[in-house]
Amino acid sequence: MNQILASIPSPDISYFDVGPVRIHIYALCILTGIVLATVIANRRLTKRGAESGVAIDIALWAVPFGIIGGRIFHVLTHLGDYFYEGADLMKVFYIWEGGNAIFGSLLGGAVGAWIGCKQTGIRFWSFADALAPAMLVAQAAGRLGNYFNHELFGQPTTLPWGLEIESTNPAFPAGLPEGTLFHPMFLYEIVWNLAGAALIVVLERKLYLRWGKAFGIYLIWYGIGRSVFETYRLDSSETFFSIRTNVWAALLAIVVGIAIIMIQNRRHPGKELSVYTEGGPTVKLDK
Repeated sequence: MNQILASIPSPDISYFDVGPVRIHIYALCILTGIVLATVIANRRLTKRGAESGVAIDIALWAVPFGIIGGRIFHVLTHLGDYFYEGADLMKVFYIWEGGNAIFGSLLGGAVGAWIGCKQTGIRFWSFADALAPAMLVAQAAGRLGNYFNHELFGQPTTLPWGLEIESTNPAFPAGLPEGTLFHPMFLYEIVWNLAGAALIVVLERKLYLRWGKAFGIYLIWYGIGRSVFETYRLDSSETFFSIRTNVWAALLAIVVGIAIIMIQNRRHPGKELSVYTEGGPTVKLDK
């Protein structure tokens, strides 16, 4: 009884109805993350001399590309969940049920952001740096959606913050008794992401993180955390050499982040005079 009381209960609802419209809480968490990321990135870009609202213009390209990329990546790394005898293939498009891989969102979102930056005249790396801590805040909000979907839990645990998961959950390990508690991986990622956002802001005050270097730190930080958290997850995933594909993606993110910092340090040792590309207005940036 004490163990049940000293645990995190799973929510009783994952959606609610407003008239004929069904609202999924996971979708609301994703939307909240998108709004937070856009507002934070816009504030940071404006502070650095960009026109107010320019981040919204870029987000109009980045968000759709990111959602599409995230869904494609998730489906490709969880083929068994969507393609089997008797499967409803339309569920490939049921994003509100969960399944929007961040690494696919990064790839798709980067393409969309590049297009948006071209349209607005903002340097791509300037936008990426402004977005770096905002992305981690957005991802933290998105992980809360996993909680409402009863997903993203890890190995069994007896810790007082263990997560309660119903035995009928598809990812519930066979043979374990009802009432088994699990590591709340969604919560670990929320804490890790928020700590990373704060770290980037602190480092920016001490170091000159421009030309994509703040974004490089984001990739390194998130990659380290994800590579660890991913190994504790119980949901199915495609593997390569017995290692989950998302672990490989996380390790690649770390390598890319290090490469960005090293290359940009060499290519741009000086200060970034403007967040706009050549021909745009020259503005005085903050420290």
